[in-house]
Amino acid sequence: MRTKYSIKNFILQFITNIISIIFLFVSQTLLIKLLGVEYNGLNGLFTNIIILLNLLELGIGSSITYNLYKHIKNNDTDIIKSIMYFYKKAYYIISFVVLLVGLSFLPILKFIVKDVSVDINIYIVYILFVTATVATYILSYKRNIIIADQKNYLINIIQIINIIIVNLFQVLILWFTKNYYLFLIIKIICILLENLIINFKASRMYPYLKEKDIKPLNPEIKESIISRVKALILHKVSWSVTNGTDNILISAFLGIKTVGLYTCYNYIISSVKKIFGNIIQTSTSSIGNLLVENDYEKNYLAFKRIHLLNFWIAVTTSTCLLLITEPFITLWIGKKYLLDFSVLIVLVLCYFQSIMRSTYIAFKDAAGIWVEDKYVPLVQLTINLIASIILLKIFGLIGVFMGTFISHLVVWFYSYPVFIYHKLFNRSIKKYYGEVLLNLGVFLIVIGITYLINLYTINIITTIIISFLIPNLLLIIIYNRSSEFKYYLQLLLKIIKKK
Repeated sequence: MRTKYSIKNFILQFITNIISIIFLFVSQTLLIKLLGVEYNGLNGLFTNIIILLNLLELGIGSSITYNLYKHIKNNDTDIIKSIMYFYKKAYYIISFVVLLVGLSFLPILKFIVKDVSVDINIYIVYILFVTATVATYILSYKRNIIIADQKNYLINIIQIINIIIVNLFQVLILWFTKNYYLFLIIKIICILLENLIINFKASRMYPYLKEKDIKPLNPEIKESIISRVKALILHKVSWSVTNGTDNILISAFLGIKTVGLYTCYNYIISSVKKIFGNIIQTSTSSIGNLLVENDYEKNYLAFKRIHLLNFWIAVTTSTCLLLITEPFITLWIGKKYLLDFSVLIVLVLCYFQSIMRSTYIAFKDAAGIWVEDKYVPLVQLTINLIASIILLKIFGLIGVFMGTFISHLVVWFYSYPVFIYHKLFNRSIKKYYGEVLLNLGVFLIVIGITYLINLYTINIITTIIISFLIPNLLLIIIYNRSSEFKYYLQLLLKIIKKK
């Protein structure tokens, strides 16, 4: 049943991401073509600030989902009702706090947004971004019980419909009115509608959530939630600052136009990450269901299978990004929007390590491992800020991303081997380092060989074929005898046979 839910969640998540990216591509193209690169820069900058605001959620959603796994499996409806009521109250408070903190940034916007020549009120635009963020928390708390019950695919179906509607309206607004304010307002309306529909769906699936006889939350469960939230605060702060400050630093030191150029690259990379990075995350609820059994061997077997899929995706997509990004941007919006190739190399390295973290994050979140390494994010955050600023002044734009890449090494060298590999699988840390180095070696060999072969291509079509075909052929040659590869081959044959 876990495999069945994982496959369903994966398929629907994949479709959701593809549709989202297609529509986002059209709207972003129109945004650049009709309004200009500075609007694109503002979009990227304010999105980064919103990432920082989202840390105010404190990780309550993740902590609640973790505490629901066991009780959903045991059908403890009274406890589930108590947890969800606690969650509801927490999200009302968070919505209000996000609004207040978001608005408190208004006086310092002029110091962050540099060299803006567009005829638009950046304060109104920012307020609309904050409103959209607050809207994501209103009536959204019930979606977590669906996720914890391994039925993410139901949420994805609603999201697909919402994505089509919001993007169609945004494209029409840009095309006929060129009004950026309306472009943002339609998004807020559709966020609220999506939450309302998911809320209604959850109430139909779990009718006991509408019952009024809600008991006070068990002190032990409440303490579990609070202790994990305290630890998650540090993780959220680190993640938000590490991922949300790049555009702010670029804007403050290099100007909003440079943010606009980088945003084109970031759109492509984040789109690929959205499609493939979330594939592994869809298995988190199934992993959580598995970890309840406390079986080291079964845990490690599941990890190896998911990790091979994760690695395969990371190598193939990283290679495609390195070879296709520049030709794509040239065809898409023109050669004048290209950055130096060295910037792309570092961005691809950052992307590869980020995608490779997916399996570890899925197991970490499913196991609720946040308290054990709660101080690691502070170290990561400090390294990121210091390294990014110093390297930015030395190397320019590329230095920002070099700092981000260096800061992520903390989790690879410490958190993952100690708190996941050893704790959940009872395996040697030495073996972990061996596996990581082996993966890195295979990645560099595959991407290096493909890059050299691509030097002899004559057009983008040939490049696309080579960047996809060569990595997959090399990976099949390397891994075709592994038990993990055979598992996926048998699974594929089984699905084909059923069809």
